[in-house]
Amino acid sequence: MLSNKVIYIRDLANCPPAYLDDPARKEFFEIVWLHNEEALHVPQHAFQTLKGDWIYLIPPYRVHQLNKAGKKGVLISFKRELLEGDLKEFLLDVFRMFNIQGEFSCLQVNEQTSQGLTSVFDLLVEEYEKEGEQLIMLKALLKVFLLKLIELKEEHFTKQDINEKRIYEFMLLLEMNYLEERAAEFYASNLGISAKRLNQILKDKLNKTAMQLIHDRILLEAKRQIIHSENTIKEIAFNLGFKDRSYFSRFFKQHSGQTAQEFQKDVKNHVREYDNTLIN
Repeated sequence: MLSNKVIYIRDLANCPPAYLDDPARKEFFEIVWLHNEEALHVPQHAFQTLKGDWIYLIPPYRVHQLNKAGKKGVLISFKRELLEGDLKEFLLDVFRMFNIQGEFSCLQVNEQTSQGLTSVFDLLVEEYEKEGEQLIMLKALLKVFLLKLIELKEEHFTKQDINEKRIYEFMLLLEMNYLEERAAEFYASNLGISAKRLNQILKDKLNKTAMQLIHDRILLEAKRQIIHSENTIKEIAFNLGFKDRSYFSRFFKQHSGQTAQEFQKDVKNHVREYDNTLIN
């Protein structure tokens, strides 16, 4: 269903199980816009009301437990490639907004902001539903929609300080280089700071070191390949830069609490029981 798409838009009330169960879904950014609904989570911030318009921003490869069944609202899903070619600053703002080190980010939308978003969303849907839709138009309209969301988030929260900017630059570098570069010094050098300073910033903001975050990303990709590919554990280890399968097995067990084989077995059992691959 999603294998040949870079963007997918549906009404939540008419969102088919085929989408929710599609393995390719994990490669998409998801925007869930609820209309006049209760929040799907327990808010950590002092929102004006718990019922209204909510926008949930869910980054790729993040397992989440947000039950959207029967809710009023819309869904926009898109692949990162739809943003490629844009300015680095815009990509960093999108990454920051989606909270790519967490499960999701949440915004509450007031009536005035909702009207502005709706005007752009209606144009996006109109273009999306055309036969032979123009990707360049979809990309432009999606960017405007995302810019409005970025503006909205800045209204909710204070502007990020210099160290938080460095964190998101680190995360962007990590996403592009984690398969080849496993040393904190590489990322620190590209950010113009020392590895010690990078670790201080990351520990302060995320409570993890650069190496821990690098390992988290490798483990996430390992799990993705175990779930969604037909490759053997040995082939996956090789794809991830591990020349020794036993070293990969030790790495996987150390960072996940179970062996790759045990995780693979759990996946197969989950698929048999639930007929989907949406597993932690």
